[in-house]
Amino acid sequence: MTNWAIDNSHSSVAFSVRHMMIAKVRGRFQDFSGTVAFDEQNPINSAVSVQIATNSLETRDAKRDEHLTSPDFLDVANHPTMTFTSKQIEVVDASHGKIIGDLSIRGVAREVVLDVEYNGQAKAPWGTTSAGFTASTKINRKDWGLGWNVALETGGVLVGEDVQIEIELEIVKQEAAA
Repeated sequence: MTNWAIDNSHSSVAFSVRHMMIAKVRGRFQDFSGTVAFDEQNPINSAVSVQIATNSLETRDAKRDEHLTSPDFLDVANHPTMTFTSKQIEVVDASHGKIIGDLSIRGVAREVVLDVEYNGQAKAPWGTTSAGFTASTKINRKDWGLGWNVALETGGVLVGEDVQIEIELEIVKQEAAA
C-alpha cells in the first residue's frame, strides 16, 4: 500500500443543485486536502480521507455564497470542515468502482456511495507519479439538516433538495522516507 497526496491544483470538488426548479446552479470548494492509501494491486484495500473547508465555497455570486455559508445551510462558524472517510471499496471492472464512506456535514455523518472511474497513471516530467480519478454521487441535502427553502408562487421551491457532487481527483505518489 502506498500513500498518495491530493494535488489541489489539479483536482476539484464541485456541486450542482436546481434553482427555482428550472436551472442548475454550480459551485465548488476551493480549499480541501486529504490522503489516499492506494493499493494498486488490490484496490479494495485502499482508503480515502478528505477534509473540505466549508468557508471555501464559491458559486460566482457573493450574496449566494454568504447565504450558503450561513446557519441556514453550512453554518461555517460552527462547522468549518466537512469530511469524507471511506469504509469500503468495491471494484466493478478494471477502471470503475464504488467507494462507500461517511460524509459529514454540519456534524451529521451519513453514508454515501461514490461512483468512481480510474483514469490511469502518468509520470510527470519532474519524476513524480500521479493517478487520476473521477467520482460522483447525488445526495439529498435535507439528510444533513440543510433544510432551508422558500415555496414558489408557481409551485415548487427555490432550492432543489438533490445535490449532485462531482469530483476530479489527481493524487501524487509519496515516496517512502529513507
